[in-house]
Amino acid sequence: MTDSNTSVSTARYGLEVGAPAVRSVGPITFGPSGILFVADNVSATIFAFDTGDNDPAGESRPIEIEKLDSKLASYLGCSRDDVFIRDMAVHPYSQNIYLSVMRGSGDSAVPVIAKVSPGGAISSVSLDNVAFSQTSISDAPSEDDERLDGHVVVGNREGEEIKMKDGSSIRIAREKIRTVTVTDMSYVDGTLLVAGASNEEFASTLRRLPFPFTGEPEKNSLEIFHVSHGKYETHSPIRTFIPYAGNTSILASYTCTPVVHFGLNDIQSGTQLKGRTVAELGSRSTPLDILSYKNGGEEYLLVANSSHPLMKIAGKDIDAQEGLTQPHEPVGVPRENLPQQGVNKMANLNGSYVLMMQQDADGNTDLHSYSTSTL
Repeated sequence: MTDSNTSVSTARYGLEVGAPAVRSVGPITFGPSGILFVADNVSATIFAFDTGDNDPAGESRPIEIEKLDSKLASYLGCSRDDVFIRDMAVHPYSQNIYLSVMRGSGDSAVPVIAKVSPGGAISSVSLDNVAFSQTSISDAPSEDDERLDGHVVVGNREGEEIKMKDGSSIRIAREKIRTVTVTDMSYVDGTLLVAGASNEEFASTLRRLPFPFTGEPEKNSLEIFHVSHGKYETHSPIRTFIPYAGNTSILASYTCTPVVHFGLNDIQSGTQLKGRTVAELGSRSTPLDILSYKNGGEEYLLVANSSHPLMKIAGKDIDAQEGLTQPHEPVGVPRENLPQQGVNKMANLNGSYVLMMQQDADGNTDLHSYSTSTL
């Protein structure tokens, strides 16, 4: 990080150089001038960092990195089983890949922001002398809130294996609702959109935080019709979302696995925002990531799930879909199953490629990129 970058960030975004007290790292996303937003659910805080990583990458090219988790483990000096990758984002200028990583688990876990070059070189973002700002989430569930959030997980390191009546099994993690204070974030036109849970009875919440963090945050409780459960719900938080249709709305996905459209125009803070359920992708699953891309002038949506194939949905079908309000067929918009296996995180690469973090049959985590023209 250069002095000039620090000066610009401090003046424009209210950042100050120091050592932020980051206790955990979860969802991450990039904002203006390469500012990196990091959610810390343990302290119920969102940090904004100047990465100083603003050199242009040049022509976009494919990224292929095998056994990323093993390479991270070697860099961090731990076993692969102690590496927990929580989120992935691509820097808008340098095209370097940023990962939020927890080294270890429980009270001894160490938060790390790792940077991976397109060629595979690994470094970390120092948190000792960095330009940053932060904002607390005042309505976060308290640390002693006994409400639990249940979701399907992949792999065999987290959760409890549950045998189903049909002989299959899934792995369920049940954690205090505090751990899902922030489940996903996206920066849109001066505002950080933050999905997650609150301390209120209707826990599912969408927050809108102005950036710099000097204005008053706004929020809405959320209500959706959950097709698999056959009822309206306000407790389970959004698991992942993306801005949609020129940032006038968002598309969000929930556990078990509805896809829901929320309009952002003319919403009033403090009100309940009702979503339009446009698809039901299948029960016994948790959405892991959602991404939109354009091909041939048309917008498409990709949804990665814990228990189902990677799915592709056309934006035009979403726009035409009436809201689902019944616990049975039809299950909403058409979808196409794609062949990429084990996808858990995705990111856009300059609009030319989609970067996918994939887990293979041996449990290795790899990075592969796919041209948008082939998806």
